[in-house]
Formats: sequence, structure tokens, C-alpha cells
Amino acid sequence: MAITRSRYRTATSAGTLVAFLLVLIFGSPSYVDWARSADRGIFLETLAWPAWSFDSDASVRDLLGADLKAILLVVFTALFISLLVGAQLASARGTLSAILTGWAAYMFAAALAVFITSFLLPHASLGQATVSAAAGAGYGLIVGWIIGLATMAGRRP
Repeated sequence: MAITRSRYRTATSAGTLVAFLLVLIFGSPSYVDWARSADRGIFLETLAWPAWSFDSDASVRDLLGADLKAILLVVFTALFISLLVGAQLASARGTLSAILTGWAAYMFAAALAVFITSFLLPHASLGQATVSAAAGAGYGLIVGWIIGLATMAGRRP
């Protein structure tokens, strides 16, 4: 039995791979420390938002919240891209539609990931979770176009 490999990535796998790389590289402790050490500009500082770490000085609750936020961002990105790409109309398929699909999926994923993980923090409330979700959506707005370009490069169903 021959196994064939497709040369084309699907829009979901391309967008998820780029989201994983963004979180892995720009959420790393070394990049976060570098971005926060001086005024680097809004884009470079925003890239450090889904920061993850293995700091032994931080509380377990803070570490779990930050690491879970980064993991859920990638998982929800895959989920939302697959849902949004599958729902595109045949007449709406194209470059602009693909970019907006990936961009919107990343904004939704960031907002939902931080909304859920906000309840792990001490003194969690629905109002604080909503404010945090707005910050996550802002991150998706500034960085999401990268996911949109990756989604555009992928093959849609």
C-alpha cells in the first residue's frame, strides 16, 4: 500500500502551525524579557502577550493560567479556523476572504482562551474575565493578520 503525501497544506493546518510558532517563539521567556526591557513598539510588545514560562518562583496558579492560555490559544485557533473555513460560501472564497477568516479565528481564539483562563486567577469575576477577553481580542486584532496570511496560503475544502 502506497502512502501519498499532499504537497498542499490545508488552511487549518497552516494557520495552526503559524499560531503554534507565534506562541512558541514570541511567548518564550527570553523574548518576553527582551520585549519588556525597553520600548520596542506596540507590535513587538504585543507579540509577547501569550507568555508561557516554567518559572519556579511563580505560584502554580499563575503558571497554570499562563501556560494553559498559550495552549488554548493554539487549540482554539485550529477549531475556529476549521469552523470558519468550512462555512465559507463558494462565491466568497478568495484571497480577502481567507485572510479575514484566519484573522477572525485568531481574534476569537485569543479572546476565548483568556476568558476561560481568567477564572483560574485569584478573585476571578465575570467582569474581570470580560476585560481580559477584550485584551485577548486586541492581541488577535494586532497579530491575527499573520494567521490570515497563513490561512490564505492553505488549501480550503
